[in-house]
Amino acid sequence: MSDSNLVYDNPLIGRYCSREMAERFGPQRKFGTWRRLWLHLAEAQSELGLLSDDGQSPRIRPEQLAELRLHLDDIDFKRANQYEHRLRHDVMAHVHTLGDAAPDVRGIIHLGATSCYVTDNTDLILMREGLDDLCGKLASVIDALGKFSHTWRAEPTLGYTHFQPAQLTTVGKRACLWNYDFVMDLQELESRRDGMKFRGTKGTTGTQASFLALYRGDHAKVRAQDLLVAKKAGFSEVYAVTGQTYSRKVDSFVLDALAGLGQSLHKWGTDLRLLAHKQEIDEPFEKDQIGSSAMAYKRNPMRAERLCSLSRFLMNLSHMAADTVATQWFERTLDDSAGRRLYIPQAFLAADACLRIALNLANGLVVNREVIAKNANDYLPYMATENLMMSAVAAGADRQDVHEVVRTHSHAVTAGIKAGTTTSRELITRLQKDAAFKNLNFADELDPTKYIGRSPEQTDEFIAEEVKPVRERYASRLGQQGEVNV
Repeated sequence: MSDSNLVYDNPLIGRYCSREMAERFGPQRKFGTWRRLWLHLAEAQSELGLLSDDGQSPRIRPEQLAELRLHLDDIDFKRANQYEHRLRHDVMAHVHTLGDAAPDVRGIIHLGATSCYVTDNTDLILMREGLDDLCGKLASVIDALGKFSHTWRAEPTLGYTHFQPAQLTTVGKRACLWNYDFVMDLQELESRRDGMKFRGTKGTTGTQASFLALYRGDHAKVRAQDLLVAKKAGFSEVYAVTGQTYSRKVDSFVLDALAGLGQSLHKWGTDLRLLAHKQEIDEPFEKDQIGSSAMAYKRNPMRAERLCSLSRFLMNLSHMAADTVATQWFERTLDDSAGRRLYIPQAFLAADACLRIALNLANGLVVNREVIAKNANDYLPYMATENLMMSAVAAGADRQDVHEVVRTHSHAVTAGIKAGTTTSRELITRLQKDAAFKNLNFADELDPTKYIGRSPEQTDEFIAEEVKPVRERYASRLGQQGEVNV
């Protein structure tokens, strides 16, 4: 039996998230990024003319940089684990492992740096990449729901307030409500992605004292190194001040944005589950899919249910990030480390998993027009009464008299519906027979399209004003379909 069948497998990786997101937060990518950061630091120090202790010769030779570049990804994880078991320090374990692979660069690895130089800067790199990945997936959801809205822009459907029948809307307009939440989430994710800065080379307590010593008191070179390393890592700015770590508020901001996405996805998933109960909209259901191991007839909304479940997990991770911000002491305390190893990667894995499901749903929703029409028509007689009253008044009837007629008949019909003896159509039959409504054209007032207001036009405007800009920003990344595992 393989070890994989003996130990716990994180379902986010084994079942739900994409391979690219799992690899982004995996060991190879993490420690490969550490080595690249060591290379960036050594390159910057070489370019800035860092001198040896004799004050004459360069501290870093070109051939050392060349050798370092040869060992960015050939990580001996077994050796690193052995070092960490002995040294009880993950960063120093990988410093030694790299030094064993490239002996000539041992003396220039991690020069003047503290552990957070590689750990914090790596987290910032991976989070920014992860946010960009999620933005592309979310843009595809927005695009797919925009197409859905356009297709069903004018399809009347019963609106609900308090989950009680209200006025009519359209299937497309309702989808715009879901989509607008996603548009706002995308704006928030983009803001966090684009506003992310680099920790840079700040030293052990953020004072850059070690680098100032290396450059023999040259403040300009210390400052230049900070910005140059950031540039090599792909960042145009560094955080103005840090302790040993960058402010953990950055993590909290990011997880709050991901939690906000989870809120929107959970709301959408809940609405889809309710609509599935009403049999108005179904999620995709595959040919051989089984809804229940016991009840063979079942067609459960398992995608939407899983979306809600994973979104709930995602939403709650932000509380841990908030606790970390609140409990950091002075320049840093290490009680943030173990928690961040869990909630930062898992927030991105969970968000990725949710968006995979959302993409699958958005591209495969099934609209049951006949059921929607029936449900709307069941309540249409009640909605039509106000228009019928106005028509009767225009024909000369007293407004209060016809109001009382409608009240009396509608309450009687409602009681009959609850008793199972009649349907809502009985209300129209009663009003047609009542003298207060003689000679009125009831057919005109029972057209559902008269009660959807500007829903089609609002849908068109929303697509043009909100969806189209997203499509333009992410044109090359749209069309993702999403996959769903059990």
